[in-house]
Amino acid sequence: MALLKRQQYPHADLPKRPLDKSGVRHLLGLYQFTRPYRGYFLAAMVSLFFSSTVLLAFPFLAGRLIDTAMGKSYGFVNDINELALLLIAVLAIQSIFSFFRIFFMSKVTESTIADIRKSLYEKFMTLPMHFYDNQRAGELISRLTADVGLLQDTFSVTLSELIRQTLILVIGVGILFIITPELTIFMLLVFPVLVLAAIIFGKFIRRLSRKTQDELAKANIVVEETLQSISMVKAFTNEAFEVNRYAQSLNQVVQIALSNAKYRGAFISFIIFALFGSIVLVLWYGASLVKAGTISIGDLSSFIIYTMFIGGSIGGLGDIYSTLQKAVGATERIVELLDEPSELSLSAIPTTPLKFQGAIEYQNVSFAYPTRKDTPVLKGINIKIQSGEKVALVGYSGAGKSTLIQLLLRFYNVDTGKILLDGKPIEDYNLTLYRHNIGIVPQEVILFGGTIRENILYGNPNASEAEITNAANQANALEFINNFPEGLDTLVGERGVKLSGGQRQRIAIARAILKDPTILILDEATSSLDAESERLVQQALEKLMEGRTTIVIAHRLATIRKVDRIYVIDEGNIAESGAHEELANLSTGIYNNLLKLQFAEDKKIPVEA
Repeated sequence: MALLKRQQYPHADLPKRPLDKSGVRHLLGLYQFTRPYRGYFLAAMVSLFFSSTVLLAFPFLAGRLIDTAMGKSYGFVNDINELALLLIAVLAIQSIFSFFRIFFMSKVTESTIADIRKSLYEKFMTLPMHFYDNQRAGELISRLTADVGLLQDTFSVTLSELIRQTLILVIGVGILFIITPELTIFMLLVFPVLVLAAIIFGKFIRRLSRKTQDELAKANIVVEETLQSISMVKAFTNEAFEVNRYAQSLNQVVQIALSNAKYRGAFISFIIFALFGSIVLVLWYGASLVKAGTISIGDLSSFIIYTMFIGGSIGGLGDIYSTLQKAVGATERIVELLDEPSELSLSAIPTTPLKFQGAIEYQNVSFAYPTRKDTPVLKGINIKIQSGEKVALVGYSGAGKSTLIQLLLRFYNVDTGKILLDGKPIEDYNLTLYRHNIGIVPQEVILFGGTIRENILYGNPNASEAEITNAANQANALEFINNFPEGLDTLVGERGVKLSGGQRQRIAIARAILKDPTILILDEATSSLDAESERLVQQALEKLMEGRTTIVIAHRLATIRKVDRIYVIDEGNIAESGAHEELANLSTGIYNNLLKLQFAEDKKIPVEA
């Protein structure tokens, strides 16, 4: 529900944080991203100052214009034409400074927000796998979009408005005390009461609005759930039940919205009456002062215009404060992410490539996933693989086969024991150079939504066209690629949906060939393929395995008959190891039982007439 609601109202459910020292420190902490653009930021602040203060001359000159028209004389200008030109000049100067304020602040904001988004995305790329075990992709995307988007509003609008409204409020009240002190004191006795009442009532109205949004989000969840499971709804003939459930949710929305409208109407009526009543009181007192000769009509006119400026500033500061509270909440979540420990530094990647021999050894390795520390997955595993050897890992689902691979890839660190590569602990190698020597062809191939060429190039972005073609040819993929009108430029669709399973597998193999790894991992790479696709993929895999240390995870045992050694994993332990013939002859062994089960399953496959 939270994610759906955030999609509808990007900033509606962002929690507010108090503007205490900690919150302000977090908010100011992100201003480090503005340092490369501090020249533009200073220019924006200077433009902001002058655009705000120059405009404050407008009410003063307007009052003088009225007094001059009525025959009153001032020392500096006594001609209405000159005063009118001064007013136009004030507006022109203010407009010029406003343009530069917006331009310079946009330069700072857009560049800063882009840097923050880049830093967040870089952090996503460098965080370890165990971080993602506890995070939802939607929540992380929300931080990159909604949270940073709110900061963008804060940088570009809220900060400028806070400074501008504060300047107008402070300087405006100061000017009023100079030109009309009695009327200013009277106004300050009347308007704060109105403002305080409006703030309290406004918070209540906002809570009701948020409650309406919550109920609408619940109603939309009913629609989302039923449309996603429409076949189940129809199978159980629950169409009327779902319509009634949605209608009940909508009725709740209507009831809360009507209640909201009632209070909002009362609030608006109160504001109109109280606001204009206060204006009447101030005008009455001002007119009394004019009648008594204490102030001029021009002074009263200036006072009214200044009051409009100040009233707008006070009203704006309430919304600015609320936005800043949300910005502090967004900032805290962004800072939390940026402070997460990374598994690697993109700026510390050595430029000199490192090539391994490929000898792997697991020494008494035990491991439990960070999210399930009380459930050990591996228990004292010992495996030794010589350089260039081909070994297979087999066993029942959940035995720990994939975990061994994840540890080798350094997605997680072992709890006890160690893994050696060429006689050296894998933690001692630079992570990027280390993983560059490992290639993987997974069971579920993940292709990016670009072209076939781009997906093959993912194995080596610097490869030439000839190398791409050669890799595709070795992967038995060139024939079907050339059958497409666009060839290598064929779009594969999201996650490769436009290609068959066998075609996706062969592109993954071409990608691995282009990477040219020392160590190759095949994670059930031929499962769920038809016979012809499996034959082509298997041929490509045999070419890929030549001269490489290869670890194969396989359910289809027929594909691993030619490996040098098979390790049978059972409940986190090495239960059996040996060649295919050796293990197949153990009548009471797990491998023998797996062969029997697979043979029985193959016999059950019906033959089409």
